[in-house]
Amino acid sequence: MCKNNGQLILGWREWVALPDLGLHAIKAKVDTGARTSALHAFNVEVYEENGIEMVRFFVHPIQKDQEHYIECTAPVIDRRQVTDSGGHRELRYVIETNVIIGDLHYPIEITLTDRDTMRFRMLLGRSAMKNKIIVDSGASFICGQPDLGEVYTFKTEVD
Repeated sequence: MCKNNGQLILGWREWVALPDLGLHAIKAKVDTGARTSALHAFNVEVYEENGIEMVRFFVHPIQKDQEHYIECTAPVIDRRQVTDSGGHRELRYVIETNVIIGDLHYPIEITLTDRDTMRFRMLLGRSAMKNKIIVDSGASFICGQPDLGEVYTFKTEVD
């Protein structure tokens, strides 16, 4: 694991885990141009549980694979107007969840949006990297690559 002054060095794309969501491996674009991290989500449904606003959603964690999915739930911490790289504005749900990148494990905020047409199912934004990560734009997968057959048992039909 490469470190510089205690900060983890990542390539422009890396495998990360969101264990609280059951996402043990998802390829993320490390995007210093994006303020907030974003996660691919579909069939997003808001509900209340014990007085807490919750969100239930599904994720296709593997690029170019719309058959396999993971069902996720999390408390809603905010709704924010986000402008994407194409200039389109969208009101998104925001959740907080733990991320594991290399040997780092810490909470980050993530907005939920449909990224099915995007190359990466997740963007790791600069607020999630602040004071923890340095990006080597010429490198990829510095933290290694998981064996996806070992980390996932997929569902293939949404209930």
